[in-house]
Amino acid sequence: MFRPVALFALLLSALFLVTPTAGMAQDGTAWVQVEALPDLATAQDRAQAYSSLFPETAGFRLRSGWFGIALGPYPEAEAAARLQTLKREGQIPSDSFIVRSGDFRDQFWPEGGVAVAPEAPEVGATVEPDLVVEPDPAEAPDESKAEARDSEAILLPEDRKDLQTALQWFGFYASAIDGAFGPGTRNSMAAWQEAEGLEPTGILTTRQRRALLDAWKGELAAFGFTEVAEAESGITVTLPLNLVEFDHYGPPFVHYRAKAEGGPRLLLISQPGDQAALYGLYDVLQTLKDVPADGARDRGDRDFRIRGTSATTDTTVYAALKGDRIKGWMLISAPGNEARDARILQVLQQSFKPDGDSVLDPGMVAMDAGTKAGLLSGLEVRKPKLSRTGFFISPEGAVLTTVEAVSTCGRVTIDHATDAEVALTDAASGLALLKPKSPLAPRAVAGFATAPGRAGSEITVPGYSYEDRLPAPTLTFGTLDDLAGLNGETGLNRLSLQSLPGDAGGAVLDTSGAVLGMLLPAAPAGGKQLPAGVAFALPNAEITRLLTPTGVVPLPATNTGALSPAALADTAMGMTALVSCWE
Repeated sequence: MFRPVALFALLLSALFLVTPTAGMAQDGTAWVQVEALPDLATAQDRAQAYSSLFPETAGFRLRSGWFGIALGPYPEAEAAARLQTLKREGQIPSDSFIVRSGDFRDQFWPEGGVAVAPEAPEVGATVEPDLVVEPDPAEAPDESKAEARDSEAILLPEDRKDLQTALQWFGFYASAIDGAFGPGTRNSMAAWQEAEGLEPTGILTTRQRRALLDAWKGELAAFGFTEVAEAESGITVTLPLNLVEFDHYGPPFVHYRAKAEGGPRLLLISQPGDQAALYGLYDVLQTLKDVPADGARDRGDRDFRIRGTSATTDTTVYAALKGDRIKGWMLISAPGNEARDARILQVLQQSFKPDGDSVLDPGMVAMDAGTKAGLLSGLEVRKPKLSRTGFFISPEGAVLTTVEAVSTCGRVTIDHATDAEVALTDAASGLALLKPKSPLAPRAVAGFATAPGRAGSEITVPGYSYEDRLPAPTLTFGTLDDLAGLNGETGLNRLSLQSLPGDAGGAVLDTSGAVLGMLLPAAPAGGKQLPAGVAFALPNAEITRLLTPTGVVPLPATNTGALSPAALADTAMGMTALVSCWE
């Protein structure tokens, strides 16, 4: 039996839901909301534009504080058909939706707050507006659980999907957008209610549904998410065009700059290539200043993802290989914008369509020599403080180098690609030992000569003479002049060698390719400036003595005969590593 109190509550709730405020739709009518804007001036401009097409345009302040533009009022039975027709004809945004008058506050359009005239009442009807007392729906009791379920039952399929999408947007729902309110949707509704300080019934009332949708549509409007079909790159993706705008092409990137200071930047990636090119792009991107070294990396056979974070930059990169095309995107932001960036990343990931046949033509933009040397299509390449030479002394990738290469470094890398830890430094001798932080398989491992070199014999030093400006080491030839220093020091070998600073840390090889020692940085001797061509090396005996406590044992050379120039060069290049010191 239905109790009178419950009946009265139901009638009162219904009154609050359908009774309009001044100038709004009368009972049995509905509106088509087409836009929501954050500021009044913009909303008035947009309302004026809509009025040129739709005389029934009206504007109202929404519960969220934003300003809504709506068409109507229409008889409720016709509102849904009107919505679908206008969407299908492309005359209104695709995310337009049906609203009731209880969702509106003060009217701002037409200007002056003149209300849109309601439909004429039936002949003989008595209208007494002055006697109508209009309760504020926001202050009225909300629907009961049963009433909420009843009002939910008449939702259109697209309304149900919008609710799921809104819940997904705010992180409460992670399943398919199908309009079916199963356990997953119910649980997400309850989670949203709990987060809002409401009773977690799992069934949203009319008021709660509107609050959720207003918040979602308000954020969408603030970001200005718009689908962009980028013909040059062959990418279709939804971008936050209130935050970014097209800047320029710089293959393999389409650059979108921030509209305001402190805003994010977006790059679309598009280039031809295969798996090797994908891996190459993965390596190159990590040399950019906009891609900090700290953060997660995940590279698969067909795609990769990079997250780089620092005190000033927060960057996420994604790229994938499909056929003979590599496409992806890069979001460059700053710490402190995690909530905003999470929204952008969510939309990027869901909307990204790399299926277009075209890719950016590498020759579409001319680059001068300076750009090619220091920039990657308009992005500044991150440079180390300095680079020196090292050489592999174990199959696991341990590297010997000079202390100069690892002093005051925030990070040390081997061949730019592998982070290394400093396992040993000895300031007195100038020797440092590095161990890779991730598995490393060197192409060749140095073999140490089992006897001291012979004074007057020829030597070769492979090294990165020009630091990281060349992609491979160079060979410098000289002579082992003496097995002691200028003052007879037994812990030094004196060389006749025209070396450069980048060569320091390189292996000193005899004609068989065996290591005789490690080249030390050039330095004045006893406060005197030495003549050009005088260099010093740390001999094998000292290196072995210093390494013994670390457990790293240098391997003995197996070849004793002189190598041909080509074979010596191949051996020297295989064992040599670029050691870089970063901020």
